[in-house]
Amino acid sequence: MKQLEEIKGLGPKTKTTLQKLGIITSEDLLYYYPFRYEVLKKSNIEELKQDDKIVIDGVIENVPSVFHINRRLDKMTFRFMSEGKLLQVVIFNRSFLKNKLLVGETITVIGKYDYKHNTIIANDIHLGPLPKAPRIDPIYHSYGGIGGKQIRSYLLQLFSEPIDVVDYIPEGLSLKYQFMDKERSLKQLHFPTNQNSLKVALLRAKYEELFLFMLKMNYLKKEKQHTNGLKRDISFSDVEEFIKGLPFSLTEDQMTCVKAIFHDLNDMRRMNRLVQGDVGSGKTIVSFVAMYMNHLSGYQSALMAPTEILARQHYKKLLEIFEPYGIEVAVLTGKTKAKEKKEIYDGLKNGTVSIVVGTHALISEAVEYQNLGLVITDEQHRFGVNQRSNLKNKGVTPDILYMSATPIPRTYALTIYGDMDVSNIHTMPNGRLPVITTLKKNEEIREVLESMYQELKSGHQVYVIAPLIEESEKIDLENVNLLEEKMQKAFGKLYKIGVLHGKMPSKEKEEVMLKFEQNEIQILISTTVVEVGVDVANATMMVIFDSERFGLSALHQLRGRVGRSNLQSYCILISDFEKERLSILTKTTDGFEISEEDFKLRGSGDLFGVRQSGEMQFKIADLKKDFSILLRAKEDSEAYILSRKLEENSALKKYIEQAKVLS
Repeated sequence: MKQLEEIKGLGPKTKTTLQKLGIITSEDLLYYYPFRYEVLKKSNIEELKQDDKIVIDGVIENVPSVFHINRRLDKMTFRFMSEGKLLQVVIFNRSFLKNKLLVGETITVIGKYDYKHNTIIANDIHLGPLPKAPRIDPIYHSYGGIGGKQIRSYLLQLFSEPIDVVDYIPEGLSLKYQFMDKERSLKQLHFPTNQNSLKVALLRAKYEELFLFMLKMNYLKKEKQHTNGLKRDISFSDVEEFIKGLPFSLTEDQMTCVKAIFHDLNDMRRMNRLVQGDVGSGKTIVSFVAMYMNHLSGYQSALMAPTEILARQHYKKLLEIFEPYGIEVAVLTGKTKAKEKKEIYDGLKNGTVSIVVGTHALISEAVEYQNLGLVITDEQHRFGVNQRSNLKNKGVTPDILYMSATPIPRTYALTIYGDMDVSNIHTMPNGRLPVITTLKKNEEIREVLESMYQELKSGHQVYVIAPLIEESEKIDLENVNLLEEKMQKAFGKLYKIGVLHGKMPSKEKEEVMLKFEQNEIQILISTTVVEVGVDVANATMMVIFDSERFGLSALHQLRGRVGRSNLQSYCILISDFEKERLSILTKTTDGFEISEEDFKLRGSGDLFGVRQSGEMQFKIADLKKDFSILLRAKEDSEAYILSRKLEENSALKKYIEQAKVLS
């Protein structure tokens, strides 16, 4: 197979640009799939309305005229005849085509039909007529001046000779599903001959990608089941005594999680468990019980939180719970002073510090643990794979516990987190009342302000959420600065108003949060920075402006900041759009149910916020659309591992070895 350097027209500058698209080798180019396909089928002009898309062929009637509007913009116009109808064509920045557009030549024009002026505003022109059968055009992401036509020209050169690719689908499965061979399927993906062949090629490519993913997940889970953990001998009666000493009783779901963790820790295999549940469902106290179990075994625990605010909040609670037992607890963040930091480092190294909570500072090179036995990652989806690995590698074989307040559909969790055991907390702590959620339009702002006033008058506090930090000329949305002005006008004489957003220095954020916690600030105007780590029981109302800008799961996370006591709490979503989608939140407070809806509406990409390194970055598969293929790949990969044929397949064996290194 040709190397990139051997492809004509691909010089050093282009090669550098391609690298930014992730194309470093010829194989990368083969796997740079189109993100969609456009089926070019001739339009019936008699059926078209104003601004409809049009695909039509015809004969050029006059020499095109070019007008240079400015240095970067030119406009070309000409007349062309299609089936007895004379049309005007306008196209921008294609003047280089003028010499090829000869009078009497047949061309195909693609664009938007301006019915009123009998004009086509073209976005593309192809020389020659449309084929009788629909033509399929692959559409690629373009970057730095490299567009689809260039990509296809490079691919055409690659396919001019046999290509060298590894087929990862075991022969038995290829025969079972009668898959197209890999070389032919790759060619169909880039140069489809017809819709049926493209469909078959897409199925094969998606299955291979998902089969590899699930094979890796299932293999790693099997490996971890055979990984020796730390030797422990914990008495559950000691754990029960600790639970009895807590200032509240655990729910049934929390106790189920505790028992599962107890079993994991007493087992000789290394624990690798995810606990997921809504904000406020009590995951944190479950992790504290796990730390106590770990302490009974004589090991240290480390809890990594995504923000300094959350780390310090956990630290405060840890002190309350563990100080009576004489257990040394420390907090370590990037802002910890040098002298204090050294004392913590020494305490972790000599074992006097039994529990440490912090941010990514916990994984810095300077941190050494004497006998780290339990690693807990809070809001685990907010950390990259490497960050989580660095922490768990600080010990010999520490047990791993992940926590997530972003519930995802059960089958989806079991599939994606195939290498973990999953525990769910559905029930909320005793005494909590469901948050009442209502949907309001911008014109109903007076009613919203009145509702806010009623809560403030009762001595409670209110969150006000905006999607932007400052004004944007492009998007007309409420922003923090504008909302502060409005709230000052409405409530400034009666109540203190604070502002919180991600661009503020950490110290300033902490000061604002402390004032809000101590009720020195009654109205907190914020961006989604409050989604994690803000726990103020007296806050009973959340008002979210431009709520259509958020996913359902993100809105549910924000809503979870209220309703954290036995006080009735409220969430008001303000939007003039997407009433049907947003109304889902007015009907349920079940995060698992909401995540199902979010998954149906938006797919997997945004369920975790920003995608993390190494997680679910598929080239061609879409977990929402291709979930049935994923489940089939899951079953097939499990059966393949059990069949013990993996050792005989050199390609898959090599792939798994690489996956083991990365995990």
